[in-house]
Amino acid sequence: MSGAKVESIGPYLEPLHKSVVVSCAPEKAFEVFTRRIGDWWPLHAGYSVFGKDSATCVIEPHQGGAIMELAKDGRQCIWGRVITWDPPRGLSFSWFPGREADSAQTVEIRFVEEAAGTRMELEHRDWQTLGAQAAEMREGYSNGWNLVLEKYGDAASAG
Repeated sequence: MSGAKVESIGPYLEPLHKSVVVSCAPEKAFEVFTRRIGDWWPLHAGYSVFGKDSATCVIEPHQGGAIMELAKDGRQCIWGRVITWDPPRGLSFSWFPGREADSAQTVEIRFVEEAAGTRMELEHRDWQTLGAQAAEMREGYSNGWNLVLEKYGDAASAG
């Protein structure tokens, strides 16, 4: 079977699941996550490729659109690509900030209306693409997504 691509290069690890409830409608929750990501993403708390030289991050609002970080000097780093774009219900994207695209995982975001507003649900999966680093990276993201969701929750609930 020459030429066959190896799909799994590491151990299977369960997807990460995180959620936060924000006090706004799904339409606004989606907009804050996608169109206003540069306002709340914790770039200067170590959640960037460019560090202190980071200016902002953006999501191009369509299937195939880039998720990228922009540096103050104009450099760009693609973090991932939009796989599905379904406002206001959700989106999914490949995720490989600072790495090659062939090591991408998948992140799926869903916005579910609740009595108190909207529950944003995050699932981060496909850890096997990281090979021997999969378990360590999953643990880091398990902690890291907590701050990201906190910052997002503050921004979405701010009005």
